[in-house]
Amino acid sequence: MSKKTKAILFIISAAFFFALMNTFVRLSGDLPSIQKSFFRNFIALIVAFGILRKSGIGFKPKKKNIKLLILRSTLGTMGILGNFYAVDHMSLADASMIQKLSPFLVIIFSFLFLKEKVKLYQIICVIGAFFGSLFVIKPGADIDIIPALVGLLGAVGAGSAYTAVRALSNNGEKGPVIVFFFSAFSCLVTLPYILFAYEPMSFNQIIMLLFAGFAAAGGQFSVTAAYSYAPAKEISVYDYSQVIFAAVFGFVVAGELPDMYSVIGYVIICSISVIMFILNNRQKN
Repeated sequence: MSKKTKAILFIISAAFFFALMNTFVRLSGDLPSIQKSFFRNFIALIVAFGILRKSGIGFKPKKKNIKLLILRSTLGTMGILGNFYAVDHMSLADASMIQKLSPFLVIIFSFLFLKEKVKLYQIICVIGAFFGSLFVIKPGADIDIIPALVGLLGAVGAGSAYTAVRALSNNGEKGPVIVFFFSAFSCLVTLPYILFAYEPMSFNQIIMLLFAGFAAAGGQFSVTAAYSYAPAKEISVYDYSQVIFAAVFGFVVAGELPDMYSVIGYVIICSISVIMFILNNRQKN
């Protein structure tokens, strides 16, 4: 299996896990986004700790990558908080679609900061996917502007963080170390809120957040592996598959049905993903 094929499978796997994570976050009920973020990252931290201990990779990152790890963790934390707020105040599919503007930003940031070359057809495909997302977001319609803007800020954070993940992989940093560092950093940042403003949770809420944490761990390891195997320009468009997973989960758990415009957006995004796959293979041949 080629590296690009592995990257595509990992990015789709990440999309599935993150959509599942958002579903469990929604099911955890009315809790502060910061509190949800802490438990999500605490579970991912435990999983990463176990993998690092078993594999013998070690917990110490490369010294040259410390600053980049801090940057990745800061941006990633911003992305999580923005996403969780949007998930709590919008439909799952629409919140996920706003978050999936991050692939568009990843390609821009990779071009600007990593100097990765981008071909014309890749730019057109990503712009097309972004255009499809507008059918879901429906700016100017009945969408609440505040959750949308917070979600957009989260997408910027996520796109920047994934670009940093790519840079860290190019610098030889192992995926489990990146996930462990990020999870530990995010837990430390949100810990003061937990200590002084913790809201009691029911048993069901704790279970939902535990499931969200395990799903998040699967998503983190998958997305880290994906961007280590291939550059953003070749795989980021497949990240839009999360919207489809989110629409399915939203219907199953909350009875949310996408309107006609959202369906048109889903079709556009899926079609562009297929076109991107075909063109990438032709270019490689």
